[in-house]
Amino acid sequence: MEALIASYSGDTSSDSDSNQTLPESTTTSIPEPSRTPRLPPPPVSLLKPPTSLRTLNRLETSQVAPRVRSFAHVDGNYALHVYIPVRIPSSSKEKLARFIDKVSSLVPGLNVVDADIPLDIVLKNNKKLEEIALGREFHISLGRTVPIRVHQIESVLSMLRQKPQLRRRDRYLISFDKWEVFVNDDHTRSFLSIEVMTGGLAEITRQIQAVNEVYKLHSLPEFYKDPRPHISIAWALGDISESLKRVVEREQKSCFSVGESSKRSLFTCKFGEIECKIGSKVYKICKSLEE
Repeated sequence: MEALIASYSGDTSSDSDSNQTLPESTTTSIPEPSRTPRLPPPPVSLLKPPTSLRTLNRLETSQVAPRVRSFAHVDGNYALHVYIPVRIPSSSKEKLARFIDKVSSLVPGLNVVDADIPLDIVLKNNKKLEEIALGREFHISLGRTVPIRVHQIESVLSMLRQKPQLRRRDRYLISFDKWEVFVNDDHTRSFLSIEVMTGGLAEITRQIQAVNEVYKLHSLPEFYKDPRPHISIAWALGDISESLKRVVEREQKSCFSVGESSKRSLFTCKFGEIECKIGSKVYKICKSLEE
């Protein structure tokens, strides 16, 4: 039954540009379309999976915020994203979770990044904020998420791997220094993020420039002229940057007692690797040497 449900759900996905499966060999040939006949319409009851198959830990899916596409899906296009994976150290999660808890109580409508679960539901259901909101893998974007065609894939990967700035193997330290608020280009989402301002900033900036060069050669939109490397922790629909920023700045100041330096980082981690995600496949561009 689960397999049959999957057969139908796979044909009606609204997020296929980021979940398409690439051919096993990334050659310039375009795979022939499948000739498998379409399935007949399923019984209505089959479209309602049993409780055991429901996601989001049985949270009410009606309260899950809708996704907003950054670009329209086109058959044959694959979403390209180049980034540095980041894991938040366990020792820093409790402190960060307290801050998120406070901000979400003052700014309604915040959701967990990628999981798209409203933070107030997480808190109301006594879920551990450290695990749901901070236990996942985050990323520092080195380029915009853009659509590319099948015939561009091999060339993009080859050029990225040849860039000296992206081939470095030393584990430089990345310092995540302050909470910040960002808004996407079309002002459909606001993000609660942690920005890199000191350690690792120069190295990441050079890596962004290298990715830009590859994008430019493939007629892809380049990154922002004044890049501000960061990881995003939570998001909200629309442009609520002013209200969110006021709360973040106020709460960030209150986190430090009198005489305590506000310049210390929220957490640090070491650069480990660079990945490139195309559709649903992840490719290693660079992996640092083990210590």
